[in-house]
Amino acid sequence: MLTGLTEGDAAGADPLRGEHPARHGFERLAALADAVLYEGYLLYPYRRSSTKNRVRWQFGVLFPREWVEASGPVVPGVSGSADSWYQRTECLLRVRRPGAVVRVKVRYLQMQHKQVEETAPDGGYRPVASLRTDAGAAYLSFDEAVPRETEVAVRLDDLLRGECAIPVGAPPGTDIEALPEGVGRVVRRREEVRAHTTLVAERLFDDVCRIRVRTEHTGPAPDARLPRDEALRGALIATHTLLDGDGVDFVSLIDPPEPLLEATRACRNEFTFPVLGGDPPTDGDGTAPLLLSAPIILPDHPQVAPESPGDLHDAAEIDEILTLRTMLLTDEEKQEARATDPRAAAIIDRVDSMPQEVFARLHGAVRSLKPADPADPRPVWWREDADADLSPVTDTVLVDGVPVSAGSQVLLRPKGRGADAQDMFLVGRTAQVAAVLHDIDGSTHLAVTLDDDPAAELHSWYGRFHYFRPDELQPLTSADAAAPGAARTDSPTNSERRPMT
Repeated sequence: MLTGLTEGDAAGADPLRGEHPARHGFERLAALADAVLYEGYLLYPYRRSSTKNRVRWQFGVLFPREWVEASGPVVPGVSGSADSWYQRTECLLRVRRPGAVVRVKVRYLQMQHKQVEETAPDGGYRPVASLRTDAGAAYLSFDEAVPRETEVAVRLDDLLRGECAIPVGAPPGTDIEALPEGVGRVVRRREEVRAHTTLVAERLFDDVCRIRVRTEHTGPAPDARLPRDEALRGALIATHTLLDGDGVDFVSLIDPPEPLLEATRACRNEFTFPVLGGDPPTDGDGTAPLLLSAPIILPDHPQVAPESPGDLHDAAEIDEILTLRTMLLTDEEKQEARATDPRAAAIIDRVDSMPQEVFARLHGAVRSLKPADPADPRPVWWREDADADLSPVTDTVLVDGVPVSAGSQVLLRPKGRGADAQDMFLVGRTAQVAAVLHDIDGSTHLAVTLDDDPAAELHSWYGRFHYFRPDELQPLTSADAAAPGAARTDSPTNSERRPMT
């Protein structure tokens, strides 16, 4: 479904028209945006009988306000793991030339209930949980989803003069599929999804504007006692927003240029997290022509692994492990997965027919390796004596000219492009170094525990730490660590990374 100003006749030179070359910027985000759209859609082992596939649709879900707030107001956060009735994206854009155009695409899933019905003796149909033909084909009742999107293009000058509002939604519908041998049919039903998106822009500086994109559910509220599984039928699921344009670049909220630091901090993002899209620049200035505002936290310029042969419905999972596990499913389990959902069937078929060279490509992919010793071209981890002189609890690394080792007190200063997106919550906190780790590519990371984390001792016992590069830390003296205000405690601590080695 495509609506808005981009819909219409064949394109000419007008940048609002659909065939303008710059419009293909969205295509560069297609694979990544689909990974967001189907994040957690259906998890391994891809069967309806699996317990974890009975609790679905956990990200970017927009319900009617009355229903979602029946038990109290929702608390805004920077990701969409909590149900809400709206999403709000705010970001900065740098204007590169007059006549700039901004394009916005809102994408989501519309729930579709697949009901299997068997043929009754009187010639009618009755709903059943499952059905099998004489030939052995299985059909299961299940909840599916249909991808939807709405796109609009607006001249920035027009947007600065007034708000732009566009309808977002999908109509109800019913599709009927007759099953072989006359055993029954599959009826797919969709309820109406209704929402609207508003765009607002304001000029902050001569060449910098702030843009706000807000999508709200506007459909009728169901009974407050209606279970979530049923309320989902009128919801927007996995809602996310793509932005691109002509004559504009978007500013990173994770690592903005220094002059725009305060302006980016003033941006309010609720139930979504905007990051720069497209290929990472070799020498960027903190801007990019594409932006993805997703209900999950990502870094700037996120990428789908090039080795990945297709969707596995969870971009954070490891293709090789999932592929191996899927290969080990029994024939009966594979049959149930195929009957559960067409996308699950596609995964099973793809794994069953995967060429050996494609599977081999999933194992041991290394993005970058460099020798730690210029005199020895072999990476550290290829040398038999690599670990002989390494000791995480006694090794020392220089940080701003100060030796730092296990037990040192440091101030957390995540910075620089490539920093973990969730580390932004830890800026200004104090921590104690637990270990100095040398990674397989020759780089160094420091494992730390937060001073104000009440579970720090437990995390240390389990070996669970936060990890930072030396240039993301500032050494502290004993006096610094004890000074008032040395630690900031007003941010959540939901960033925890596993060690690289």
